Amino acid sequence: MSIPSAPLYVTRPDLPPLEEFLPYLREIWDSRVLTNGGPYHRRLEQALCEYLGVRHIALFTNATIGLVTALQALRIRGEVITTPYSFVATAHALQWNGIRPVFADIDPVTHNLDPHSIEAAITPETTAIMPVHCYGAPCNVKAIERIATAYNLKVVYDAAHAFGVRLNGASVLAEGDLSVLSFHATKVFNTFEGGAIVCPDARVKQHIDHLKNFGFVNETTVVATGINGKMSEFNAALGLLQLQHVDQAIARRGQIDALYRSLLDGVEGLRLPASPVNALSNHSYFPILVDDAFPVSRDALCHRLREHGIVARRYFYPLISEFPMYRGLPSAQPERLPVAADTSRRVLCLPIYPSLADADVHRVAKLIHDAAVSSRRLPVRRAATATPRMAAI
Repeated sequence: MSIPSAPLYVTRPDLPPLEEFLPYLREIWDSRVLTNGGPYHRRLEQALCEYLGVRHIALFTNATIGLVTALQALRIRGEVITTPYSFVATAHALQWNGIRPVFADIDPVTHNLDPHSIEAAITPETTAIMPVHCYGAPCNVKAIERIATAYNLKVVYDAAHAFGVRLNGASVLAEGDLSVLSFHATKVFNTFEGGAIVCPDARVKQHIDHLKNFGFVNETTVVATGINGKMSEFNAALGLLQLQHVDQAIARRGQIDALYRSLLDGVEGLRLPASPVNALSNHSYFPILVDDAFPVSRDALCHRLREHGIVARRYFYPLISEFPMYRGLPSAQPERLPVAADTSRRVLCLPIYPSLADADVHRVAKLIHDAAVSSRRLPVRRAATATPRMAAI
């Protein structure tokens, strides 16, 4: 079997032709307006509201600053219940605000926070819930809303993976008090680097706009302890251009998702991702779970794929709760998080991005089939943990 000329990563940036971006770049260059809420910034906010079906959106330099600011905007303190099965920025945003993360277990099918685990984790110090729409699959938003209402809790959704996702015909981003998006280079929609907070009304957006600009209202008035979280004109211009192509990109991701399912369906020892119920997916990731019935271990399969230039990723492994700054928390103990711990040991995300060729999907699937008929368990090598040159964040 031939090795592809370039590695196949879990996800990678797909950019429009350079000539399409040059007129935007020329306009920015000529205007000398580079940042501070310029015309492209304002246009992108409006365009995203229309595309996503939300009322207000505030652009940010990245999603992590967006999460930090969302928590500030709602004045959240004390303890916040969140998931250990996410990118580490989810919990870091809490720590940066002096908030104590409380980890709850996840649902074995959706990989999202389990509402029963959320309710069991509530204490008198709990002030909010911060769920993640993992891999773009919507959380059980109705159950989370019922819990938040019953205990008077705020809800901030980490929606980094959920661009364009709809649930029962409406944007999942309108759920909760605030939702935070990521526009990192490897996301379904990207602005190189970037993020956004979806706001319920104009008053909240205005407050968030103050917070992301050092707290300034005007040249001489500062009303809050803000931060520099503004998106530049270059990033906003790329976003406007990318928005013209995002429907085609999501459609192509859907084709790749369907092809993987057809090629891997029925392989003993593999669990494929569940299709979200009553939801329009963006197909942001394709995670498989490698069970004990599969002839080789998850790490051995990961290593075998990488030997053939396919950089699959154990995403999310380790759990956030296993990192040094969190593992001492009572809620971080593995026995409290059995489903998350088991999922983290088994998950492997396969490449999925619009420019991925069908032939490469077939190559990935064939290697997995080849491993499935192996009669021995391959040794796990340290090379399986090598960091890819382009990680999916």
